[in-house]
Order: sequence, then C-alpha cells, then structure tokens
Amino acid sequence: RMNSFFTKKTSAVSGETSTTKKNIHEHEPWVEKYRPKRVDQLVFQAEVVTVLQKVLEGADLPNILFYGPPGTGKTTAALALCRQLFKTNDVFRDRVLEMNASDERGIQIVRTRIKDFAHRAVGGSSIGGLAAGLKIIILDEADAMTSAAQAALRRTMEKYSKNTRFFLICNYVSRIIDPLTSRCAKFRFKPLPTDCQVERLLLICENEGVQGEKEALEKLVEESEGDLRKSITTLQAIAASSRRLTLDDLSNMGSRIPESTVSDYLDAVKSLSDPRILAAIETLRRDGFSVGQLLHQLYERLVGDETLTDMQKAEIFDKIAVSEYRLQDGGSEQLQLLNVTYSILGQFKTASVN
Repeated sequence: RMNSFFTKKTSAVSGETSTTKKNIHEHEPWVEKYRPKRVDQLVFQAEVVTVLQKVLEGADLPNILFYGPPGTGKTTAALALCRQLFKTNDVFRDRVLEMNASDERGIQIVRTRIKDFAHRAVGGSSIGGLAAGLKIIILDEADAMTSAAQAALRRTMEKYSKNTRFFLICNYVSRIIDPLTSRCAKFRFKPLPTDCQVERLLLICENEGVQGEKEALEKLVEESEGDLRKSITTLQAIAASSRRLTLDDLSNMGSRIPESTVSDYLDAVKSLSDPRILAAIETLRRDGFSVGQLLHQLYERLVGDETLTDMQKAEIFDKIAVSEYRLQDGGSEQLQLLNVTYSILGQFKTASVN
C-alpha cells in the first residue's frame, strides 16, 4: 500500500511538473518564442547571413561588430551563430559570455569579468573544427560603454585573440571608438521592410490562432518603424484581449495618439486663441499622452501643411528636434510641449498675416 501511495504521489508530482512546463511555454513572450534559432532563419539581412554561414562551414571567425536600428536581428544573429557553433547547451554555457554593456559599462567590468572569462582555459568537449578551442564574448549595447572601458577592451581583444572572439552589438557605430571598430568586421543591419515584417506577423497569427487583418498588420509595422520586436510585442498585447486584430484595436492599444486628438490640438493652435490653446494642452496632459509621440505625429501632419512655407516648417521642425533631445535628457514634458506649441503658433500667425 505504501509503495502504491508513493508511486501515485510521484506520478502526480511529475504530472504537475510537465503541466507547469507546458504552461510556462504557452505563456512565453512571442518575441522569444519566435526568435530565429538558426542563422538562415534571419529576415532580410542577406549579406550578414551569407558571411555567417561561411563561418559555420569552416571559414575564419573574426571579431564582429553588428550595428543598426533596434529590432532588426543583431542579438539574434549573434546568439544563433553561437548556438550553431556550440551545439549543446552545456558547451554553449561554457564557451559563451553574454553581457549587456548598458548595465555593466565601466572599466572595472573589462578588467574583471571579461578578462577572467577570456583568460580561462576552455573545458573539454567533443566538438571539433573552428569551435574546438574558441570562446565568444557577446557585448550587447556596446555603445553605452564608457570610453575608458572601450580603450581597456581594445588591449583585451589583442591579448586573447588566439582563443577568444568578441561580438560587439550597438545601435550607433559612431559611439564606438575607432581602435575597436578597426579590429572588427562591421555589419550593418538594415531596417526591415514592411512586406518582410507582415509576412512574419502573419505566420505568428496563424500559429497563435489570431485573425490579423493585413491592413492592420501593415499599420502596426508602419508605427513600429522597422522594429520587428516592437511589432511582435504589440501584437501579443492586443491578442491577449482579442483574438482578432483590427485597425480599431491598434488605435486603442497602440502607442499612437488618436488622430482626432491631434486634429483638435492643431485646430486650437490655428485658432490663435491663448485660452483655447492652454485648454488643449491641459487636455493632453490629463489624458496622459506621451509628448514625444505627439511631436512625432505633429511632424507627420505639418510636413504636408500647405499654409506654411518651407522655411516656416524648418523653424518648427528645428524646435521639435531640440524638444525631443531635451525630453530624452529628462526634461519636463509640459514645458517642452509649451515650447513647441508657441513656436507653431508664431509661424501660423506669420502665415495668417502674409
């Protein structure tokens, strides 16, 4: 009886464990669930795929610098290459050090953790070929590293070049010092075109049982500005409440401000009435809309405005650029919105007089 009791209990526990694993897999973020596991699964980056496949076939592996806009596959490419080089999880964990340089960006990290990993002897494994004696250090967001840390990294790359390779990943290659870029093979990741993103989103919709209207998916891609990760995350957020993606769902749950709200704001500015303008600004503040997003949509609207001259538009866009910079630097949204609003107001006043 006791044996049968423990057998039942063990089977129940193992059943709970498998159910738990299944639930965890079901609730995995779609960005990770559909992240390409192989180099040849990358979208649109043909030149990068060609070079990395040559490496997998036995070509020499240099230090690599991936740069380009967010959500275009830079980190995915680095991880996919490493997983194909080091085929088992144990070897991958032993040979690959993945770090986010935006969290660990100082010179001390280069002198301790990175140097220790590069100096460590490679563990025994059954793999051969190029990967036999190789370790890889992946530095994501490398453009956030301080200049001193980058300078220290230069010497580390030289000293351990026999058995260690560095993959530097960044959005802005201009923030990487020249001595580092000259030691790496550089690959630019291009923004993903609309048709490639829509194709991937349709595949995800089909697998997840979501009915996605093509027009809504195209609009989602347009708003994500080539960032596939952002597109997939937004799609999952909308699918959590509705198994059908429409343009209305996108406008309700997306980050864009409703076009009617932007129109009301611009109408208030064009009225040249201070009380009405201040009321419109207060409405935006109370509704909690992002001023950065509003500035982006104002640019889209004003670029085609026929009442303003090109010089007047240039004055407004210059003010918008300065305000966006100040917002990213932690400036007050209210003050920056007032600054841009009265710049637009001044140009409309000039246009009305002329």
